[in-house]
Amino acid sequence: MKNRAKEFIKNELKKRNLTYMELSLIMKNKGYVYSENTIRSKINRGSYSFVFLLEVCDSLDISITIL
Repeated sequence: MKNRAKEFIKNELKKRNLTYMELSLIMKNKGYVYSENTIRSKINRGSYSFVFLLEVCDSLDISITIL
């Protein structure tokens, strides 16, 4: 399951041709403050909180349905 979590965000960044630094700046503009290294660590571990996932999705305008 960790691989799926890790690959989800990585694939979304690839689709948008974004780096971790760019994601960090986009998230900061939305009010979610994470350093590039923190984002890289969370994603590479593949074990991040649901809140972090929601923040990333909000920052990248990814619509998700919560059951």
